[in-house]
Amino acid sequence: MPQADTLTVVHHDDTRTRFKDVRYELHRDGIRIWSDEGEHHVTDVLMTHAYRQRDATH
Repeated sequence: MPQADTLTVVHHDDTRTRFKDVRYELHRDGIRIWSDEGEHHVTDVLMTHAYRQRDATH
């Protein structure tokens, strides 16, 4: 499962939602995100930007 230090979800109306220190899965119907705040399922996704600045832990 991919990890990101910063994950930005760009929605169809060009708004953005940012998450920090997450794991995520891309699906046909959106993206599922796990963070310290819990699990999120976003279906209105135009694109995503994921940045990883440190080595991933297994």
